[in-house]
Amino acid sequence: MKLLLKELAAYLDSEIPLSFQESYDNSGLQVGSPDDEKSSALLTLDVTEAVIREAAASGCDVIISHHPLIFGGLKSIGGKTATERIISEAIKRNIAVYSAHTNLDAFDGGVSMRLAGELGLKDVRVLSPLKNRLLKLVAFVPESHLDNVRNAVFEAGAGVIGNYDRCGFTLKGTGSFRGGEDTNPFSGKKGSESFVNELRFETILFSHNISRVVKALLASHPYEEVAYDLYPLVNANIRAGMGAIGTTDADYDEIEFLNAVAEKLGAAGVRYSQLTGKKVRKVALCGGSGSFLLGEAIAAGADAFITGDIKYHTFAEAENKILIVDAGHYETEKFATGIIYDLIIKKFPKFAVRFSGTNTNPINYL
Repeated sequence: MKLLLKELAAYLDSEIPLSFQESYDNSGLQVGSPDDEKSSALLTLDVTEAVIREAAASGCDVIISHHPLIFGGLKSIGGKTATERIISEAIKRNIAVYSAHTNLDAFDGGVSMRLAGELGLKDVRVLSPLKNRLLKLVAFVPESHLDNVRNAVFEAGAGVIGNYDRCGFTLKGTGSFRGGEDTNPFSGKKGSESFVNELRFETILFSHNISRVVKALLASHPYEEVAYDLYPLVNANIRAGMGAIGTTDADYDEIEFLNAVAEKLGAAGVRYSQLTGKKVRKVALCGGSGSFLLGEAIAAGADAFITGDIKYHTFAEAENKILIVDAGHYETEKFATGIIYDLIIKKFPKFAVRFSGTNTNPINYL
């Protein structure tokens, strides 16, 4: 099965919302013409020169990575850096590159949630819910068309709160308007002030769905000029965000817990803070570099916090309150490609997708 690159990218942009990425990030299509047809994808954590060669040898014409190939601005592609060489080689071989980074970390079912599943944690929830990504839509609708509008915006993705969907609110009121000479009002007469019974309809949506939801609203609404408002909300999205927290199936001694983590993640080396002498049952974690969540892990009452890239002084911040476990950046994120695989196969079951066999971990252990 072949797909247009823009079709594949648009689907991933929607399922792993680009609006969920951090401001410093660069998720999305990195290399490639959107109008090109693609026949197979290679999934990898990082895009390296070896991965480009693997893709070419295996016939994969698109690479989908977790870490973006392009982070900062490029002034030239002359082959002086690894990034320049990779981009140049990808273009020569007509291999597209797409990346999903912090948006893959943050979306519902993202990297940390997958990591929690690999570690066998139960009752898992997001550790730090995503904020400032929710909007309230308010539209004024004649009673006769409420069902049409509600169904349209809900089908477009609005109205989701936690495990509930089609969430909305209506309130009766009276609307007024006066149409000019070039209007064709749904009710009333142009040139005269008119009053009509309307319903104030409210619902909620994610910021990445604005265009789709508003388009659905306008298409389903009978008015020539639709009155609607969008309000930013400070509510947290409890199903999306950074990190995860859950419980183990039994109490662990700390050394026993460290050994179990190393085994399950295939970690050649695990660094950890001073032992607290307490049992481990409640565990917080964050795939990749998650030290910024240490305070939230402690506040949530976690006995242990698993992540990667812990700095020297951060270990001291444990202060016998929590066991900090640095299991490695690569080791805690390597399950990210499985999430992307599941998403693609769900939508395009006949599109060829394979996992890279190249170890892109830049860290070696003695």
